Amino acid sequence: MTRLSRLIAGMALLVLAACAGGVNGPDASSEVISSASYRHGGPTALTLYTMINNRSGAGAHSSLMINASQRVIFDPAGTVRLSAVPERGDVLYGITPAVADFYARAHARETFHVVIQRIEVSPAVAEQALRLAQARGGVASAQCAVATAGILRKLPGFGGITSTWFPKRLMESFAELPGVQTTRIFESDSDDKSLAVAQFERTIAVSQ
Repeated sequence: MTRLSRLIAGMALLVLAACAGGVNGPDASSEVISSASYRHGGPTALTLYTMINNRSGAGAHSSLMINASQRVIFDPAGTVRLSAVPERGDVLYGITPAVADFYARAHARETFHVVIQRIEVSPAVAEQALRLAQARGGVASAQCAVATAGILRKLPGFGGITSTWFPKRLMESFAELPGVQTTRIFESDSDDKSLAVAQFERTIAVSQ
């Protein structure tokens, strides 16, 4: 195997290691989704999440929070799921402030940090992003970045976004948009995300 072929094979393995959740299901009913719907009072906006490996610096996952007529997260082939957050076609509904905060922090742990890039958009663009995410359907493993980029590239003002299979490359392309606000979350939690999910579920149960 040549050096170039080894490099290509290694890059393919990195992509396959990311967004490894596969197509999730079963889809929640319309009634459940409607009852969980949450409308956030802030400006309409798109927020790109990128999970970065702390050891290698490689991107591991891409997802997109959309604040439109309701706030959702398009989480293609994602693995963080909550019983109180219904899902259909890799779109998570009921993204309250508590859920949004948990979602970001659940991905930040000893092995990964989270880059959060937010850009305000018009209500029309936000609504178009919501409809595109809902129409996209479940995404297969390793396709989180290319699926997210595919939605963004169809929006007015986002046509220059790079179509890529690599989350970090998508993050870098998104950063070139005017008006992007970037924050990073670093935490030292266990690499086992299920522990964070279980703790949050207990917190929700106590508060009800």
